[in-house]
Amino acid sequence: MPHKGSARLLTVAAGAAGLALAVTPAAHAAAPTAHHAHPAQVSPSVARHESHDLRNVRDAGKHAGVTSGNWSGYAATGSNGSDTSVSSSWVQPSITCGDQDTYSSYWVGLDGYNNSALEQTGTEADCIGGQAEYGAWWEVLPASESPYSVTVAPGDQLTATVTDNGDGTFTMTLADSTQGWTKTTRHSGSSGYQDSSAEVVAEATSVGGQIAQLSNFGEVDFTGSTANGQSLDSTSPTEITMQNQDSGDVMAQPGSLSGGDFSDTWENYS
Repeated sequence: MPHKGSARLLTVAAGAAGLALAVTPAAHAAAPTAHHAHPAQVSPSVARHESHDLRNVRDAGKHAGVTSGNWSGYAATGSNGSDTSVSSSWVQPSITCGDQDTYSSYWVGLDGYNNSALEQTGTEADCIGGQAEYGAWWEVLPASESPYSVTVAPGDQLTATVTDNGDGTFTMTLADSTQGWTKTTRHSGSSGYQDSSAEVVAEATSVGGQIAQLSNFGEVDFTGSTANGQSLDSTSPTEITMQNQDSGDVMAQPGSLSGGDFSDTWENYS
């Protein structure tokens, strides 16, 4: 009897061990794997073909403000020397991509509304080959944008400032508090700069000299927008609606401006 009992115990133990071997690999395979991939970033080769000058501006007629083929937002305007600094914050929007390549940018700048000069910095969100790509940049016209080697992701909190230093140079600062980086560029202004406007804008980026299809960014919220250290709405700025000048379709529409805050809403690709 003792011998049979020992055999029975050995059989039960072996069965339990076999069950453990059968269960353990399956349980291990089912365990979730952490994944922290960054979104794709716009390549420098693509970025260097992009620019941000105002295109096809027209009086809006019965409606307040103006329309533009590629800008949507607000611009403080005045005489030469009236605008020497601009600042705003926004949350980087997430874009929806389809088959076509599309482009969008979000930025602050001085000049550009009344002249061909422009000193600016901001971010972008492009669809290239069906993939969403994000990036950050600065630009002084007539040169195309200069990309920063940083990570930008949807939901990031950005703050941008452009300031005329009063010595023929401008300081452009862009900070991403979510990713923890700040980029500052000091550069001479565009030839013939006038400091006659300050803008906070969402844009259909120009690529190779042509206005590109506008990425579907949904909505971007600009907050704390200022010109010369004062709330942007205190300057009685011009409202700019992005509109296809051929079809008349609205591409992006700024909401009402209050306390330096406004939302800009995507409407159409082109």
